[in-house]
Amino acid sequence: MKKDLTKGNVTGTMLKFAGPMILGNLLQQCYNIADTLIVGRYLGPDALAAVGSAYTLMTFLTSIIIGLCMGSSAVFSVYYGKKETGQMKKSMVTSFLLIGAVTVVLNLLVFAMVHPILHILQVPEQVYGLMYEYVWMIFYGLFFVFLYNYFAFLLRSLGNSVVPLCFLGAAAVLNIGLDILFVVSFRLGVFGAAAATVTAQILSGVGIGIYTWYKEPDLRFNRKKIVFDRRTTAEVARNSAAACVQQSVMNFGILMIQGLVNSFGPVVMAAFAAAVKIDSFAYMPAQEFGNAFSLFISQNHGAGERERIRQGTIRAGEVSMAFCAVISLGIFLTAPWLMQIFVEPGEKEIIATGVGYLRVEGAFYCGIGLLFLLYGFYRGVEKPEMSLVLTVISLGTRVLLAYMLSPVPAIGVFGIWWAIPIGWFLADLVGITCIRRVGGYRIIGKESRKK
Repeated sequence: MKKDLTKGNVTGTMLKFAGPMILGNLLQQCYNIADTLIVGRYLGPDALAAVGSAYTLMTFLTSIIIGLCMGSSAVFSVYYGKKETGQMKKSMVTSFLLIGAVTVVLNLLVFAMVHPILHILQVPEQVYGLMYEYVWMIFYGLFFVFLYNYFAFLLRSLGNSVVPLCFLGAAAVLNIGLDILFVVSFRLGVFGAAAATVTAQILSGVGIGIYTWYKEPDLRFNRKKIVFDRRTTAEVARNSAAACVQQSVMNFGILMIQGLVNSFGPVVMAAFAAAVKIDSFAYMPAQEFGNAFSLFISQNHGAGERERIRQGTIRAGEVSMAFCAVISLGIFLTAPWLMQIFVEPGEKEIIATGVGYLRVEGAFYCGIGLLFLLYGFYRGVEKPEMSLVLTVISLGTRVLLAYMLSPVPAIGVFGIWWAIPIGWFLADLVGITCIRRVGGYRIIGKESRKK
């Protein structure tokens, strides 16, 4: 089921490859949306606030693992494009052991520091116990998040985006079913919602690992042939660390925003928890398209197909901007009804606050759609540090403006909302300006086929 992304129609190849990845990420969002929907409807606003804040924390933790796997996949994809399978296999073994070790250490740290973490997040006393109960259970799923993402990114780097979708789909269905069983039928509260998610993560992580071992024998690890060398380790570490830091900085900034949101009290917390789910679901296809675009760029960069990269970048920009424009309009018009999916209609203050967030941020999805493409481009041409720079610009602006504007009485929480798109557009400006100088490619004007 591998696919060579260096051949065929540029737009068609990208869309066919990206389609399963987008659908898979939509299903992954179902993990969190199922928790939020069921918790909000059956356990009330305090439980919704607790699970919403925990979601932001878990997004930060899993972003470290996902970033490491994402960075490694760019290395795999470049070697696949170069047809250097031996070197690709070396990088696979190195990255598996490296990321696995980081995951274990991270898991031990969060269990040991759960109380300090919750205090840093300024969790109000009335939801503290619920959030502690939820995160203590959800932490058990971190290693299985690693397993799924490692093998998913490995298969995608070789052009196989269908198998990761199948395992994620099965896990999403299981998660929703167990949410209903544990929370609604067994009345296990937020613990039940967390247990449902962890069980689904175990299925997807172990399942995709077993599939890869039996169905892709050329990707199996052979203990006798494991060879570590300085070049491979340095290359994997550089790409993985840059992508990891980028993802972590991005989500650490979001975590800081969550702490600021929490300071406004449970109403704003609950509104933010629901609105962020809607927001993430809305622009997620653009994010996953950016990840698919990155692997398209990686394979073609490895194969030296410079003109194909130029054409692919233009076509990807057209597709992403068209999608984001449509989604922005849809979110702006339907925000009140979308909020009521997660919040009872009688909670008017929560709904109004969430609608304010969605109508500010949702109007500017083109900004983040372009930013995802820039992240993908720089990872694909082996300049992952530039993706990190853009993330620092985007998140640094967002956090700085949010903390400056929100204390102003006339602005309040809207200062947090407006800081987000401003950060996106500043990073976009820098990223576009540096494509030729840092990325080494000309997008406007023809490129020769080989460098």
